[in-house]
Amino acid sequence: MDKWNKRFMELTEHIATWSSCLRRKVGAVIVKDKRIMTTGYNGAPAGVKTCVERGECMRNVKQIPSGTHAEICYAAHAEQNAIIQAAKEGVSLNGCVLYCTHQPCVVCAKMIINAGIKEVIYKEGYPDEFSRQICAEAGVKLTKYEDL
Repeated sequence: MDKWNKRFMELTEHIATWSSCLRRKVGAVIVKDKRIMTTGYNGAPAGVKTCVERGECMRNVKQIPSGTHAEICYAAHAEQNAIIQAAKEGVSLNGCVLYCTHQPCVVCAKMIINAGIKEVIYKEGYPDEFSRQICAEAGVKLTKYEDL
């Protein structure tokens, strides 16, 4: 296994510990030519109370299953936050690789495709087959970390 893949995947796991989500801790690192472009973790937008601060997860309270109704949540996903950070700082992600603790959902997949990210390397699966389908159609390679 490539030492760089291992390093970047370990970094996603560390970044996931910064998450303010009670349900799932997710971290993302976007890389180009072995250089970190941006990072992200799942959490509420700036100025919005997090689930930790609220003491509850709205998705758990409403019994919303994983992989559905992503819009019903205070948090933005780790991949979204990494892509948004790049936009905020004027960093191009075209041709980059996104490392993530979890397979992206379909909303994140659409952002990944439009940002020009060429590959996603993820550790844990996610119940969203449409995400896999849309990435395949757009030519974005999805690689499970254990398969490297």
